[in-house]
Amino acid sequence: MLISDWMTSEVISVEPDISMMKVSKIMKEKRIRRIPVIDGGKKLVGIVTDRDIKEASPSKATTLDIHELYYLLSEIKVKDIMTKKPFTVLPEDTIERAALVMMEKRVGGLPVVDAQGAVVGIITESDIFKVLIAITGAHFGGVLLAFKLPNTEGSLKEVLEVLREQQARIISILTSYGQQEEEGYRQVYVRIQDLEKDVLDALLEKLKSHFHVLYWARETLHAVE
Repeated sequence: MLISDWMTSEVISVEPDISMMKVSKIMKEKRIRRIPVIDGGKKLVGIVTDRDIKEASPSKATTLDIHELYYLLSEIKVKDIMTKKPFTVLPEDTIERAALVMMEKRVGGLPVVDAQGAVVGIITESDIFKVLIAITGAHFGGVLLAFKLPNTEGSLKEVLEVLREQQARIISILTSYGQQEEEGYRQVYVRIQDLEKDVLDALLEKLKSHFHVLYWARETLHAVE
C-alpha cells in the first residue's frame, strides 16, 4: 500500500514567523498534534508539534502577570521551537516504510514531500491504524485463526484446502516472522467469516488434528455502555 493512498492531502501548514500562540490555537481548533512549517513556496523547512509548544511555554508556577505572559507567548515564533530538517517520506513510499520510520525515530507523524521538497501530505499513527484495520479485515469481526506452520512451500496451501473443504469464507491472511519465532517456522493468521457453533467446533477439531493451532478468537464489536 502506498502512502499516497492513505495520507491526509489537505495539510494545514504555517510559515516560520507565525507566533507560537497562534499555532497553539490552530492545533486546538483543528484537533491536530503537528503542523508542517513551510516557506513561501510550500517547501518544507520544519515541523512543530504540541510537545514543542508545551516545552516552550512558561511554567504554571511563573511569576509573570497575564499581560507579560501574553507578550512573551506572542514573541516566540515557530522558527524558534520547530524541528528543522524533520524526517520525511515520499508519496510513492509504502505504508510499511512510514511505519518503520515512525517506530525507529519515535515520531507520531511524518510530512509527505515531493521530489522538490514541497509538502503534499502528512501521514500519522492514526493512518497506520486505519491501514492495519483494512488489511486484517478487523471491522468485519469473524473468527481469527492463528497457526504455527513450517516455513516451507505448500504449508499454507494445506490449511486453505481444509478451510475450503469446510466452506469457510476467508476474509484475510497475514504471515508473521517474529523475532522469537522458532527457526524454520512462521505464524500465519487467517480471518474467516463467523460460523454456527457446531460448524465452527467441527472445523477447529479438524484443524487441530492436522496443524499446530496457536489459538482462535471469535471477534465481535461491543458497544460502549
